[in-house]
Amino acid sequence: MAHSSDLIGADIEQYLKAHEHKGLLRFITCGSVDDGKSTLIGRLLFESKLLFEDQLAAIEADSKKYGTQGGEMDFALLVDGLAAEREQGITIDVAYRFFSTDKRKFIVADTPGHEQYTRNMVTGASNADAAILMVDARHGILTQTRRHSFLMSLIGMRQVVVAINKMDLVDYSKERFEEIAEAYRTFAKQLGLESITFIPMSALKGDNVIEHGHHMPWYHGPTLMAYLETVEVDDERLQRDPFRLPVQWVNRPNLDFRGFTGMVTSGTVKPGDAIRVQPSGKTSTVSRIYTFDGDLDQAVAGQSITLLLDDEIDISRGDVISGVEQPAEIADQFETTLVWMHEQPLLPGRPYLMKLATQTVTATVSEIKYQVNVNTLEHAAAKQLDLNDIGVGTLSLNRPVAFDPYRESQDTGGFILIDRMTHNTVGAGMLHFALRRSQNIHRQHVDIDKQARSLSKAQQPAVLWFTGLSGAGKSTIANLVEKKLHAAGQHTYLLDGDNVRHGLNRDLGFTDADRVENIRRVGEVAKLMVDAGLIVLTAFISPFRSERDLARNLVEEHEFIEIFVDTPLEVAEERDTKGLYRKARRGELKNFTGIDSAYEAPMAPDLHIRTIDMSSEDAADAIIALLRERQIVA
Repeated sequence: MAHSSDLIGADIEQYLKAHEHKGLLRFITCGSVDDGKSTLIGRLLFESKLLFEDQLAAIEADSKKYGTQGGEMDFALLVDGLAAEREQGITIDVAYRFFSTDKRKFIVADTPGHEQYTRNMVTGASNADAAILMVDARHGILTQTRRHSFLMSLIGMRQVVVAINKMDLVDYSKERFEEIAEAYRTFAKQLGLESITFIPMSALKGDNVIEHGHHMPWYHGPTLMAYLETVEVDDERLQRDPFRLPVQWVNRPNLDFRGFTGMVTSGTVKPGDAIRVQPSGKTSTVSRIYTFDGDLDQAVAGQSITLLLDDEIDISRGDVISGVEQPAEIADQFETTLVWMHEQPLLPGRPYLMKLATQTVTATVSEIKYQVNVNTLEHAAAKQLDLNDIGVGTLSLNRPVAFDPYRESQDTGGFILIDRMTHNTVGAGMLHFALRRSQNIHRQHVDIDKQARSLSKAQQPAVLWFTGLSGAGKSTIANLVEKKLHAAGQHTYLLDGDNVRHGLNRDLGFTDADRVENIRRVGEVAKLMVDAGLIVLTAFISPFRSERDLARNLVEEHEFIEIFVDTPLEVAEERDTKGLYRKARRGELKNFTGIDSAYEAPMAPDLHIRTIDMSSEDAADAIIALLRERQIVA
């Protein structure tokens, strides 16, 4: 199938205009290693005649070198080039390629087949309208076939082609094709995949890719290209869904113009339509739809626009503008499915940044309910998720957000998690539903607030967060500071790591996951004590920066003072008043900070105390001086 048209010779401008307005289909190829993905993509590119100029030049040069005039030699050279890219590691990530026919434009995401790159397959599939799942006819349904099928069901892939490839290597057997198709139908039924098309093919020979060929007269279904040119794309479906516009920015070049800019992710909108802004719930009416090319009478899914409203209402980046009849939901706790994408594990209680549409909030996984075995679909208990693991759990946010369940909208129901320290994307997820407790629990108003409690105590509340290795002297110094504050008439409370583990945190061990939960609980208790107007001292190893940041973010910035009690490991080990280092060295105490568990020193503490240069008494005096300097105490 050549990418050609009579319009090219007759009216090139009309041809280019027609090409510009052709529909676009995004699809992925996935499956196991060496199942023919690169060969298939090579065939599609070769037949479409829309290769990049350097590819065409290379093919032409090699054709002359070998004395050929194109044909199968050209195709073989192209496939060799794609295979060479894969061998060089390019398809460890997702490789995107463009081609076109007279009916449609296409973007294909070539995803890697190796298990360790599962996250890349999720990335490629996240914006795809359809998927081509490659199956080697010789080997049938493999582990990676099941893995990728599960992921497709997870992200809500609606159109799936099971391309049973290399039929030329099984003598184009109808029986073999039907055997594999039946096995896959049985598996897919467990996943809820329904819109499945089975196509027997030979990507190398071209059978049933562009044309039917003559090797499989028993097959009467569509060729792959016929399927791709006619399958419904998401943009067509999204226009029938409820209207959603996540606000990207507020556009106000002058006093007479205040617009709200973003891309319509679903539905349609017209001037005069009633809208609701979530999460505030405020309503208004669309007065104008502005674009760079002029005003529109109607905007549809996929268009970037600026809405002007009749009323002057407060709207910010991250808000979602919806139709008033079917607005987005609002919640701050959810059940979610997570795909973990980072070498460092996901630990419940650890804070991450969550990006949902144009909203960015702080999120923590409260609980991992279970991990999914993608090969057997069994559920297994898990306390953390490692690289490429998939689990179901509960997610808590620091404020309510507008959302739709993922099954209804990928744009307002799918999210990514970002590491707060490195800003790397570490996970992707799908919101299933809001937890009932998030909608039924409301804050109770109280008349006596933090300010009133602080005034009665004649002090500013604060958290003095002591961090350092075991044996560094945190508890000793914190105890001295509290004695001095108490003697001066201040109202204090000391939360000590060992003491808290006798009660509030007695159920926690010393794994990384338990350490995270230990500090999360202490941070929440410290927050309540600050609200009571107290000066709270906490003496905990608190080895991870992210958890110390979580504790900091629970209170106001000026209320948190991080004190790094810095003692070299060898000095702390010499002290070893509790004998813990000796146990750790003998292997009797696992996950001990400084020995077989990491300690992440503060990058910029409010006070850095080096105990080899300063006595405990002097350290306490330095802390009191800092409190006076910051007017926490008189």
